[in-house]
Amino acid sequence: MVNEQHPARNGAELFIRALENEGVKYIFAVPGEENLAFLEALRTSSIQLVLNRHEQAAGFMAATYGRLTGRVGVCLSTLGPGATNLVTAAAYAQLGAMPMMMISGQKPIKSSKQGLFQILDVVDLMRPLTKYTRQISNANTIPAKVREAFRLASEERPGAVHLELPEDIAAEKPAPDTHIFLPSDARRPSASKKSLEMACDMLREARHPVIMIGAGANRKRVSEALLHLVNATRIPFFTTQMGKGVIDERHPRYLGNAALSAGDFVHCAIDRADLVINVGHDVVEKPPFFMTPGGKKVIHVNFSGADVDPVYFPHHEVVGDIANSVEYMAGNCGQCANHDFTSLMEIKRAVDAHVQARAEDGRFPVIPQRIVHDVRQVMPDNGIIALDNGMYKLWFARNYPAYDNNTVLLDNALASMGAGLPSGMMASMLYPDLKVMAICGDGGFMMNSQELETAVRLKLNLVVLIINDGAYGMIKWKQEQEGFTGFGLDYGNPDFVTYAQSYGAEGHRITRTEALRPTLEGALAAGGVHLVEVPVDYSENRRVFDEELAEMTCRL
Repeated sequence: MVNEQHPARNGAELFIRALENEGVKYIFAVPGEENLAFLEALRTSSIQLVLNRHEQAAGFMAATYGRLTGRVGVCLSTLGPGATNLVTAAAYAQLGAMPMMMISGQKPIKSSKQGLFQILDVVDLMRPLTKYTRQISNANTIPAKVREAFRLASEERPGAVHLELPEDIAAEKPAPDTHIFLPSDARRPSASKKSLEMACDMLREARHPVIMIGAGANRKRVSEALLHLVNATRIPFFTTQMGKGVIDERHPRYLGNAALSAGDFVHCAIDRADLVINVGHDVVEKPPFFMTPGGKKVIHVNFSGADVDPVYFPHHEVVGDIANSVEYMAGNCGQCANHDFTSLMEIKRAVDAHVQARAEDGRFPVIPQRIVHDVRQVMPDNGIIALDNGMYKLWFARNYPAYDNNTVLLDNALASMGAGLPSGMMASMLYPDLKVMAICGDGGFMMNSQELETAVRLKLNLVVLIINDGAYGMIKWKQEQEGFTGFGLDYGNPDFVTYAQSYGAEGHRITRTEALRPTLEGALAAGGVHLVEVPVDYSENRRVFDEELAEMTCRL
């Protein structure tokens, strides 16, 4: 609780007290001169300042804090270029449904001696990327605006919010009667009993139902309810990329991950289903199936109704708290005699065999299947991997079994490069006793590689695995798929081992395939920040995804 015995001396102090009242523990920041009063108020606060080396990384860390805790992560920038550097992180949080608040500074708004120097309309800039964006023009309104921003950032669907604190408002003395608003304890409404009973009827009538688990289901309570539903009904399930780990993927009813857009074994299972129970579907993810008139039936189970879309028009919607909805279905829909999962389980056996193929292949440079296999072997059940965006993300989504929710942090919403290292750092900060590995391509790593210094300064325990192909590998694959001549996608890299050492981290280079696993094991055991560089052979992309899958799935 905030101590309001002594009135806040200025707007900045009032702002910090409002953030303390919301339970904020960290502010990730690259401050500027317009933030100095705020910084001074933060100096004596219970909130920890985490000084980043780039605003984008500060935003990624704040968003990942929101993703992992369900509470609003907070980041801070100055005006102008500092604020524009938060734009990608704002989109990352907004599309990924991660509760995050951005605070940006601004020149004085009542008088200015610098004309338009560095001044942009940041509030308008943030409007299409946030749920709420406001400039604070009176210190007395700070508590109300902070409370409203936190409310909106947290409510389903969670997302990004932004407040601009001008320099003169930060220095302004609030009125003596200005007070801070307590957070509300509002609960999500439950779905109507009629809609739940109709969903149960559809489930019982189906012959080949499947459950699809999407991003919105990646909550602890939903995980427990979905496990109950699968065990009670024996219905097979598959996940989207951001639904990984909601149910332990060692479960005998797990069909696989819809990592590819089409043409994989999972899509064969969807084609054979006559009912898809779509739990936590989020339209920001690539749809693993398209609906057609007269095709399979779909039940939409989510916090909010389905968006109107030409290829997604569910036959029935169960709108309300997902965990409550799924728990009702689990308690009222047991195994049905008319359900037939024979063909679906045949597909599961094909999936399992395929993702295990070549997992221990010894060629060098290392093929993706071996990299995924070795990472899974060294990570404990509750270990967290944080993936950047690149070709390897498809391999990990498809081949890496997740054992618990939020143990595979990947972004298939904005899918921004540069997020892997900051999100891994955030996981390590929050869970210092867990093993955490950030997995990045050489391209994505270099977009925020300066945060290695932040990780070392914070004394994090973090392994950074760099999968190095000296190119933008996913785009090269797409370029080849579309029949274009290879062009414009190759580059050089620094000596990653020396680069890591220059920041005070440990650097390791894999020169033999059999050295990968013991090197990762040693780095995880040693603690501190370790960078492990492994060269990758991406020729498997074409062989597996373009040729082998097309041949094998057509036989099913």
